Amino acid sequence: MSHIAFFNIPGHGHVNPTLPVVTELVRRGHRVTYAVSPGFAHIVEQAGATPVVHPTGLPADDREWPTGMAPAMRLFLTEAKTVLPLLEAAYADDRPDLVVYDIGAWTARVLARRWGVPAIQFSPTFVAYEGWEEEMAHLYDHPDVEAFFAELDEWLAAEGCPIPGRTYVGHPDRAVVSIAPAFQPHRESVHPKYTFVGPCLDDRSSFQGTWEPPADGRPVLLVSFGSAYTNEPRVYRACFEAFGDLDWHVVMNIGKHVDPAELGEPPANVELHRWVPQLEILAHAKVFVTHCGMGGTMEGLHHGVPMVALPALGEQAMNAQRLVDLGVGRHLDRDAVTAEQLRSAVLELADDPGVARRLAAIRAEIRAAGGTTAAADVIEAELR
Repeated sequence: MSHIAFFNIPGHGHVNPTLPVVTELVRRGHRVTYAVSPGFAHIVEQAGATPVVHPTGLPADDREWPTGMAPAMRLFLTEAKTVLPLLEAAYADDRPDLVVYDIGAWTARVLARRWGVPAIQFSPTFVAYEGWEEEMAHLYDHPDVEAFFAELDEWLAAEGCPIPGRTYVGHPDRAVVSIAPAFQPHRESVHPKYTFVGPCLDDRSSFQGTWEPPADGRPVLLVSFGSAYTNEPRVYRACFEAFGDLDWHVVMNIGKHVDPAELGEPPANVELHRWVPQLEILAHAKVFVTHCGMGGTMEGLHHGVPMVALPALGEQAMNAQRLVDLGVGRHLDRDAVTAEQLRSAVLELADDPGVARRLAAIRAEIRAAGGTTAAADVIEAELR
C-alpha cells in the first residue's frame, strides 16, 4: 500500500475533479491523504482520503478573486509561504510516496523535492503548448508580473528549490489534465508529459443533494454562474424576461449575494436556489447558461449540453471562446446582455442539429479518454 498525498486550493472547480480519482486510488488499495482548507475537509473525507487540514488565506468560493494576473499569483505565493511549514510539520512523520498537486498548490514541488518523491500535477484547465509563451507575452511583459516572478524566484531559492519561477508555475514534470482533449488549444503541440483524461466525474449527491426533473417532460434550462461571481440581479431579471413565457422548466442558481426579493416574483416556470446540484441537473438539461468556469464547462460537455457563456474573468472568456470555436456554444457580454439575446441564443442552440452532432463527437472523445480510471492509471505509473 502506497501513501499518496493530494495538495489543493479551496475551490470547487479544483477539488471536485480530484475526488473520484481519490476514491479510485483508495479502492485500488492506496492510502490517500489530502491537504486542504477546513471548508473542504468533509467532502475529501467522503471521497476516502484522510484530510490534512490547514488554514487558508485564499478566497473561498463565495468570494471573488482578483482579476489582475500579478495580484492573483501573489495570493498563491502568500498562501504557499504560509502553508509550507504547516504541511512540512504535518507530514514530518508520515512522508508520502507520491504528491499529486493542483496548479495553484505551490508548496507541492518544493516539498516533493525535499522528500525525494515524485510529484504529478493534476490540472483542471488548459496547459502549455508549443508557442504558448509567445502568445501570452502580452500578459507576462508587465512590470507587476516581472516583479512577482522575481519574488517567486527569491522564495524558491530560499527554500532550496532550483527551478525557475516561470517553469515552477507553468511546466510540471508530469501532469494529468482533466479537460476534454478537444477543448485544449493547439492540442497537437502539447508535450506528451501531459495526459488528457477528460472530466473526472462521479455521484456527488452525498454532499450536493439531489434534483428531480419535472414530470411533464418539459425541456430543462440551467442558469448558474458558479459560486463566486453570482451578484448579477440585472442578469437574473433578464432571464425572467427571456424565459418566463417559454414552455421550459428553468432552474436558476443565484448564489449567496442576491436577495431574491430584489428580483421580483419569478415566473411560474422558474425555480430559484442559492445552490444547486449542478452535475445532476445537467444530466437532464437542454441548454446551460453559465459563467464558463472550467469545471462547469466540462460537466456540460460531458453531458452533451450546449452552453450560453457569460464570463466574468479572462480564463472564463477563453473557455467561452473555445465553445464558440468548437461550435457548441455562444459567447455573450455579461455587462450588456439583453433578454432578447439570451432567449435567441438558448433557442438557437437547442434547435441546431449541427450543435448536437458536434457535442456527440466531444462526448465520445471524453469517454474514450478514460476519465477517473485513466487518471488513476497515470498516478500509479508514477509510483512505479
